[in-house]
This record gives sequence, structure tokens and C-alpha cells, in this order.
Amino acid sequence: MNQVPEKLINFRVYEDGADLLGVADVELPSLDAMTETVKGAGIAGEVDSPVLGHFGSMTLKLNWRTVTRPTANLAQPKVHNLDLRGAIQVMNAGAGEYRVAPLKVTVRCIPKKTELGKLDVGAKSDASNEFEVVYISVTLDGEKIIEIDKYNYICVINGTDYLKQVRAALGLA
Repeated sequence: MNQVPEKLINFRVYEDGADLLGVADVELPSLDAMTETVKGAGIAGEVDSPVLGHFGSMTLKLNWRTVTRPTANLAQPKVHNLDLRGAIQVMNAGAGEYRVAPLKVTVRCIPKKTELGKLDVGAKSDASNEFEVVYISVTLDGEKIIEIDKYNYICVINGTDYLKQVRAALGLA
């Protein structure tokens, strides 16, 4: 069964699970592990060692064609709950048929920057909102494949909870 994920057919952006925000393209955050250089006796050189389950700043950016009401609403200095819901086109190469795999990215985020864009006759204005992501969950085809919650010491990737022992050691579990 050769499944070939071909492309994102389309997606929508919602706030609080229900309010459609409009037409935007999205730059999802990178998962950059926090690291510390380890060197000394017993190591032949240096190792940039990742801190288990910890990530650097995660930034989400929504790019709008024009200034919209959601552009202003999302500038409010509070935590915003956004859902990005998409449909991925997958070719079943064995059967020669397409199917749709649902994608859902949920984030809790805090506004860092709001760009009102530019004004140019007959052109898009390129307004945008940029956020610091404190929680992200990625569900693909009904299976949660990533969940990172910085404030609650949660880092689950492909079903493995990498901070479970850390929570226990800290008296949180």
C-alpha cells in the first residue's frame, strides 16, 4: 500500500475552534531543540547536546492579503487559540486512487508583531501577525503526532512522552 502525500488541497484558520478568520497563508513554527555544548574529559571534542523535550522560541506567522478585522483582533495582548485545519491529497499508488487525509494544527500563542503592510493601488497589502507559540498540537489523519506544551512540561512526539520522567522528578506527575 504505497501512500504518496502529494499536496495540501486547502486549509482554513479558526480562532477558538469556530470563528473563521479569513484568507491567509501560514508559516508554521520550527522545532529547534535547545542545546548546550558539552565538552571535557571523556569526550573527543564538543557535542551540541539537546535539552530533552525543550525547544527554543517557536514562531507562527499569518500572512494576510489585506488589513482585516482579524489582523487587529489578533494583535490583542492575550493568549489566542488558533486551529489550522487542512486537507492533504494522498495518492494510493497501488489502487490508483486519491484520498484526503485531514490535518489539524492547534496552537496557543501570544502576539509578538503585527505588520499592517503597505498600501499600493491594485496590489495586496501583505499585512501579517506574528506569534510566540507556547502550545502546539499536530494531528494527521486522526493521529496526534506532535504535542508540545512549554508551560506544562509536555513533549509528545509519535506517542512517546519525552518529559514524563522530568515531570515525575519535579513532583508534577
